[in-house]
Amino acid sequence: MVSKDQSIGGAIFVICLIIAIFYVITLFYPDWIVNLRWAAKGEDVRFWLIAIPVFIAFIAVMGIGAWIGWTMATTPPPKPIEEITSEIEEAEKKEEREAETVEESKETAETEEKERGKAKK
Repeated sequence: MVSKDQSIGGAIFVICLIIAIFYVITLFYPDWIVNLRWAAKGEDVRFWLIAIPVFIAFIAVMGIGAWIGWTMATTPPPKPIEEITSEIEEAEKKEEREAETVEESKETAETEEKERGKAKK
């Protein structure tokens, strides 16, 4: 059984293959479009076969550049390294204090338990 992603991938492959074949045939033999009277001259067909993909690629590159610029313009700057280091040190100190508190409470509980054991005897 073919998954949905594989089906979509197969469809994309077939469509791209058909477009590539159409493109190459039309680039080297534009007369078939002229014979269908979709264009007046083969030179016009060749021009548009090259101009359209170049235009699309140009717009795509400019779109990616605009997206990068927008992201850089709207992203806040990172914290200075000194601030990050001090936060890490504070977190480590807090963890140490919590560990000491836990140890002290265990020792207190053990001491109380020993005293109860002595009181029972």
